[in-house]
Amino acid sequence: MTELPSYHPIELETTTFDLIVVGTGIPESVIAAAASATGKTVLHLDPNQFYGSHSASINLNDLTSFLNYHANLPSTTAANTTSASSSHDFTALNLSLRSLYSNVETANYAPETLAQHSTKFRVDLGGPRVFLCADKATDLLIKSGINAYLDFKGIEASFIWDGSGRLCDVPDSRSAIFKDKSLSLLEKNQLMRFFKLVQRHLGASNGDDEGRESSKISEEDLESPFVEFLKKMRLPPKIKSIILYAICMVDYDQDNLEVCKSVLKTRDGMERLALYQNSIGRYGASGALLYPTYGLGELSQAFCRRAAVKGCIYVLRMPVTALLMDQNSGQYKGVRLASGEDFFSHQLLLDPTFIVPLPPASSPPDLRESFQVLSLKDDKRKVARGICIINSSLKPDISQFLLIYPPRSLFPQQDTSIRALQIGGDLDKMAVCPSGMFVLYFSGLCDDAGQGKRLLHGAMNALLTLPVSESGSAAGSEDAEVKPTLLWSMLYIQELTTVPTGQYENIISTPMLDGNINFSDLIESTVVLFQKMYPDEVFFPETPSSPEVPENSEDDTELSLEN
Repeated sequence: MTELPSYHPIELETTTFDLIVVGTGIPESVIAAAASATGKTVLHLDPNQFYGSHSASINLNDLTSFLNYHANLPSTTAANTTSASSSHDFTALNLSLRSLYSNVETANYAPETLAQHSTKFRVDLGGPRVFLCADKATDLLIKSGINAYLDFKGIEASFIWDGSGRLCDVPDSRSAIFKDKSLSLLEKNQLMRFFKLVQRHLGASNGDDEGRESSKISEEDLESPFVEFLKKMRLPPKIKSIILYAICMVDYDQDNLEVCKSVLKTRDGMERLALYQNSIGRYGASGALLYPTYGLGELSQAFCRRAAVKGCIYVLRMPVTALLMDQNSGQYKGVRLASGEDFFSHQLLLDPTFIVPLPPASSPPDLRESFQVLSLKDDKRKVARGICIINSSLKPDISQFLLIYPPRSLFPQQDTSIRALQIGGDLDKMAVCPSGMFVLYFSGLCDDAGQGKRLLHGAMNALLTLPVSESGSAAGSEDAEVKPTLLWSMLYIQELTTVPTGQYENIISTPMLDGNINFSDLIESTVVLFQKMYPDEVFFPETPSSPEVPENSEDDTELSLEN
């Protein structure tokens, strides 16, 4: 029998807090920092030896261990057992874990090389993901003061897969349109006219002097599917695909309502176009997208550092084993740690791995009903994610770029967009992998593991030289010699969960990372959670600069963008 690890007591001066947080993912870290900023006492725990939980950036060994552990959790858990303490009037309910990852598939084609550099990687567990310069997530970094702890680099370019093996530029500005050699003169004029129409509509909607009421798009068109409005504008399929999937970042095939699970309205399409255009060039970036140095896991760590400045206490490598419930009322009291210590709080925030147990059968019926709404709702969709390490860039002289595969661009059954993000390769740039190597992330929404793996394999095979194909023969095409060689890959399926909209009690579960390319929806749902927990508190109140917060050489209302 495997001997369980021992955990030393943390022996804090106090055992009671306003809030206990378990897990250091982005939602948990944001709420811990926001609660600390309002003066709440917070104890922040994580069973892992690293920060970030499901949004961590970790080395290859930790990544493999994390995914394999979570993918192989028991499908059934033992019934909850209760125990009473002779010195306290509470009952301990054992916590169990849900499996949020499955179908982990690893291939290593250069074991000796990677073994020498395994600790030099900082691989994103929840990639691909970037920041839009003007979105809510980026604004939060500045409002909360987190920008003092982060450095960013701009994503150098965006491309779209044209279905014939070419990576075409995404012409997202007037200058980019004129420079794009893949567009005909007619296509350039059509795209320019469309962008001018969008600008006039947005100007009129915002009440700008340059925008006239007559320039507004009609309400009928705004409520219609965006794809129909683009057809009405007589935009060719290529331009329509760029707008829908590479700029508006739509997930599903908008031309096929039978498989499209989310139709984008013209009103929402205009908002996404405005966000993208407002992001271009902000903070000195050449494009619209940003990526943090050292990986996306730095975001969680930055919020944790902000919380620590405000007094939050952090303990890593400390599992929570049970909930402590009042024996008489059945109400939540605290948690029991793997060290055997008990800590108490008014509220508990759990990462989505944990399954909240029901109170004992002897508890009042209304209490049992309130606990049932605390568990996360399962989203039937899943996210197929892939991480590849390659020996050269897909595009010469470009290290960081985003690539979009529109629906149907790889094979007829491809119902969703696939997104790929290349990050590399020198330690003095992104610092996520050794010099001469690049990390390539893939993701796509899917209904099941089989569909998800087909999406990932299709995207990989279109770009990379695979040493061995699934049939055992050499893979590649006539131009295989110009493709980067795959050194290592890990493919896996991630479950999606959503927080239910109901009456929240003292125990709250955070949502899992979604399938988006940006953080906007995740941050928005996190803000909603905080406001439900603390309806009378301001989410990150503005306070004068503290000497404990590191000073930026630049304006503290800006992001630090490295050259």
